Amino acid sequence: MFRDRHEAGKKLADALKHYKGQKEAIVLGLARGGVVVAYEAAKALSLPLNVLVPRKIGAPGNHELAIGAILENGERVLNESILHSLGITEAYLKQESEKEKSNAIVRSALYRHRSPLPPLKNKTVILVDDGIATGATMFASIKAMRKEGAKKVVVAIPVASTSALEKVKVAADDVICLYDTEDFGAVGYFYDDFRQTEDEEVIEHLKAMP
Repeated sequence: MFRDRHEAGKKLADALKHYKGQKEAIVLGLARGGVVVAYEAAKALSLPLNVLVPRKIGAPGNHELAIGAILENGERVLNESILHSLGITEAYLKQESEKEKSNAIVRSALYRHRSPLPPLKNKTVILVDDGIATGATMFASIKAMRKEGAKKVVVAIPVASTSALEKVKVAADDVICLYDTEDFGAVGYFYDDFRQTEDEEVIEHLKAMP
């Protein structure tokens, strides 16, 4: 579907052109890979760019399986069905939540060293990621934006699983998705180049914005 995250961001910008130059709008990339996509979108839309650092809370013995997600401010979303099916204990949940919250705080400080997150009250916030599989990190981000008083929460992603996308449509005010499918697999399947985005790359993209 996409050559790399840069191409995905440019295509996403075309679908978001009605937000171009909109006063009080801001693009927030979900670290790390989402920042690359968000950079291209923000640049094309002449909008400011910043970063969110939602951290996935992984299942015992399988961290890739998200049982929830948490942000630096402690805003957390849990997948209750997975929690019950796996018998996740409260002690494990508390331990992993605190660990990932600490990681989010550290990374947020690293990424936003030059540009703190501005007040989001009454703003149109465009949340951008490189794709949505389960939606855990995106749901936590939407919840956090509501708490910050955002006037409108827009979710923009190149690709998503159909099931997660339908839930996101309920949670957000507007959703732009270029491609969705029931037979999803993983986000990386839809990119020719899906190499891991490093911290330095996130920082460089944020610094490159005017």
